[in-house]
Amino acid sequence: MKRIFLSSSFADVAKSLETFLDRNPAGNTVTFIATASIPEKVRFYVSAGRKALERMGMIVEELDLARETPEHAAAALRKNPFIYVSGGNVFYLLQELRRTGCDSVICNLIESGTVYIGESAGAMILAPDISYAAHMDSPKAAPDLGDYTGLAAIDFYPVPHFGNAPFKKAANTIVDAYGKTCTLYPISNAQYIAVRGSAVSVHTGEKIRQ
Repeated sequence: MKRIFLSSSFADVAKSLETFLDRNPAGNTVTFIATASIPEKVRFYVSAGRKALERMGMIVEELDLARETPEHAAAALRKNPFIYVSGGNVFYLLQELRRTGCDSVICNLIESGTVYIGESAGAMILAPDISYAAHMDSPKAAPDLGDYTGLAAIDFYPVPHFGNAPFKKAANTIVDAYGKTCTLYPISNAQYIAVRGSAVSVHTGEKIRQ
């Protein structure tokens, strides 16, 4: 059964992962992919997400797709029961997923029950197509990307940071441009999308208390 946890800002809803799983994830190892953040100047969310996982007692193993061979990247993904894909530029992320062949690896792992946690770009990458993200991210960051077909692990389109700066205008533009033709799921930084099998729901999240 698919188990997918999608957020705009994982650190703001991390405590809800335990509710989503119906168990404490402490002691589990998560493959942590921050590749989407490489083209970005602002990257605080990467460390925030990593720390949130560690505060839950999870073991974080980082995987930089831009530096790994396809063989090593695929092996790293297959060894752990959790995959975390951070935010950043979704076009660059797709480019590197395709280069390593990890796009199909991740889709297969999701189908076989690996828990997928996606933040911002990590959520949008699962959509059938990521063209809509051009209002939020620059496609120029991925010069080797031939088309914008997403991983299609979900049949809807997450719109992260809805109502939140600095992406408020971009998120509104996406809703206005695609709201009548695509199944959009706008979520604020305080919300998350839970996918269990074919069931999809939006919830208000909870932070981890420090």
